Amino acid sequence: MLFNVYGDNGICQLLGWVAVFAGLVICNEIARRSKAGGVFFFLILPAALTVYFIAIAVGAANGAEWALNNQTHLYQNGWFHYAKLYAATAGCIGFMMLKYKWSIGKTEWFKVYPFVIVAINILIAVVSDFESAIKGAQALAETGSRWWYSSEGVWLYGGWWNWVNGIAGLINIFCMTGWWGIYVSKKKDDMLWPDMTWCFIIAYDIWNFTYTYLNLPTHSWYCGLALLLAPTFANKFWNKGGWIQNRANTLAIWCMFAQVFPLFQIGTKAAVVTSLYGDELSSGLEIYNMASQPTFADPTAQGVVAILALGANVVCITAIIKRAIEQKKNPYRNEIFTDQKDFQIAMARAERK
Repeated sequence: MLFNVYGDNGICQLLGWVAVFAGLVICNEIARRSKAGGVFFFLILPAALTVYFIAIAVGAANGAEWALNNQTHLYQNGWFHYAKLYAATAGCIGFMMLKYKWSIGKTEWFKVYPFVIVAINILIAVVSDFESAIKGAQALAETGSRWWYSSEGVWLYGGWWNWVNGIAGLINIFCMTGWWGIYVSKKKDDMLWPDMTWCFIIAYDIWNFTYTYLNLPTHSWYCGLALLLAPTFANKFWNKGGWIQNRANTLAIWCMFAQVFPLFQIGTKAAVVTSLYGDELSSGLEIYNMASQPTFADPTAQGVVAILALGANVVCITAIIKRAIEQKKNPYRNEIFTDQKDFQIAMARAERK
């Protein structure tokens, strides 16, 4: 069992998951299908939220009660959440520049931007994974337990699994091929990266799910499953080649929602925690309110998913190396999955010069 989804709250937890999944799919469609939708979600809304976040920070620094008791300040005040939100939003803006050919979005060199921003997002998570591994080791030396208290105010259990998944993330960066193979769809509603086929998507999804499972155990039911499956679902059924755009859009939208309403995923009947905490804890809010570290830890699932993540990415990079040798191509300057159906469908959607 990966998650504690059962008991009196089981129906609410499942309905919450469906609501988040459906909401992300719908919001992504609004954002990608119209210029106005993209401008609202990735320019206007982030600008308004930035003012809100600054107001909270200033208020809290001055001891204002409303700011000190604000959900964002209490439960989403760590460096990772802000870094992820703005990095994802930067990705969305850059993808819009490419899609609509705004400013440097017209240039050939800017086509490498999707690789750069995705690599940065992966590196942010890798750093967080390594941080948890180090903090877990320090806690073990000092207290005899791997539990450590994060800057977000949640107890995490750091160990070798974090090192394994961090390495998987580093490999995943080099599983992105055809860096300059960026196109615009004929309808001008998508930025396409055709060489980013199911091979990369599966390796990425398993790695990123594992990251959330290890480091965001009170959020992973939503940001690990619903958030990852929403763009993959769209790519599978109607938006071939647009997975990375789908992923950036849904990630930025979710990060904005979670930053403003964190209690949805930790303090309601829809809240779900991982099996790490055992059966005693049923919501993230219980974990945040603990005065001392949990007395129980079951990291078995953490180790299993970390090994799966590393295995998936090793298989993916091995396949890329094999294809590159056989095709006598540099897999980063050239596209190497051109024989796959996903690639061909995506290219059929692409605008040609």
